[in-house]
Amino acid sequence: MADKEQLIADIMGAQERLKDLIAEDREDPLFSSHLTLSQLKILMLLARHGSVSGSELAGMLGIGAAALTGMVDRLVVQDLVARAEDPHDRRVRRIALTRTGRDLIGSIFNAGDEKMRALLSRLSAEELDLVAQATALIIKAAEAGEAGEAGEA
Repeated sequence: MADKEQLIADIMGAQERLKDLIAEDREDPLFSSHLTLSQLKILMLLARHGSVSGSELAGMLGIGAAALTGMVDRLVVQDLVARAEDPHDRRVRRIALTRTGRDLIGSIFNAGDEKMRALLSRLSAEELDLVAQATALIIKAAEAGEAGEAGEA
C-alpha cells in the first residue's frame, strides 16, 4: 500500500483533474454572463445579505462609495440589481437583486450541483456507496478541524 503522503497527493491530483474537467463546460452560466469579478462579488453579497445600503455594500467590498456607484449603475442597466429608497431613512438608497439577478446568481450557484448530479449518475450503486463513505469521512475530518479551531479561539 502507498504511504499516506502519496495517497494524499494522488487524491489532490485527482481533485484537480476533476475541477479541470468540470471547468471546461462553457455552458456554465458564469461563462455566459459577461460579469466582471467585482460585479459578481456584488451579486453574491446581495444574494447572501439581501437588501443593503450603498455604504454597507461598499464596506463589504472594501471600496469607496464613488467606485461602487459606477458598478451598481452597470448592474442596474442589466436589470440585475435595483435601487430603492430606504423606508426608514429617505436619504439612504438600498440595493437589492432583481428577479433577473436572483435567477442569474441562482443558476451560477446551482450549475455545479447539476454537473455533480450528472457525474454521479454515471456511477453504479456500489461506486456511489464508496463515494458516500469517502465523503462522510472527509466531512468528519473537516468538522473535527473546525471544532479544534473553535476551541483555540
